[in-house]
Amino acid sequence: QVQLVESGGGLVQAGGSLRLSCTASGRTFSNYAMGWFRRAPGKEREFVAAINWRGSSTYYGDSVKGRFNISRDNAENTVYLQMNSLNPEDTAVYYCAGPRWMGVITYSDQGEYEFWGQGTQVTVSS
Repeated sequence: QVQLVESGGGLVQAGGSLRLSCTASGRTFSNYAMGWFRRAPGKEREFVAAINWRGSSTYYGDSVKGRFNISRDNAENTVYLQMNSLNPEDTAVYYCAGPRWMGVITYSDQGEYEFWGQGTQVTVSS
C-alpha cells in the first residue's frame, strides 16, 4: 500500500516562501518519478512540478517556472517543493502524486499518477 503524506502548507504573505514535503512509503521510492499538483478554489487540479526518479530532470507548469523548485532525497523517501515569490494566485491545496509505472511518459498528465496524498493547504495573502 503506497502512502504519500504532505506537510509544510500554511498561510504566507505575498512575496514569501514555503517549502512543502511529501514522504512516501509502501514501495521503493527511488524507482519512481514524483509530482506535485494543486487545486485552487473553483478550478480544476493542475500540474505544478515533477521530478524523475534520479532527480536529474525536473518539469514545471508555466505558472510556476522560475519561482518553484522541486527536489528529492531518495535516502529519506521524500520529495520537496520549494515555493518562492508566492502570490495570491498560488493559493490552493497542493497534492503530492506517485505514478503508476516506473516509466513516466508525460509528467504533467494526471493520468500517469495513481497514488495521491491527502493534500496540504497553501494560502497566500495579498
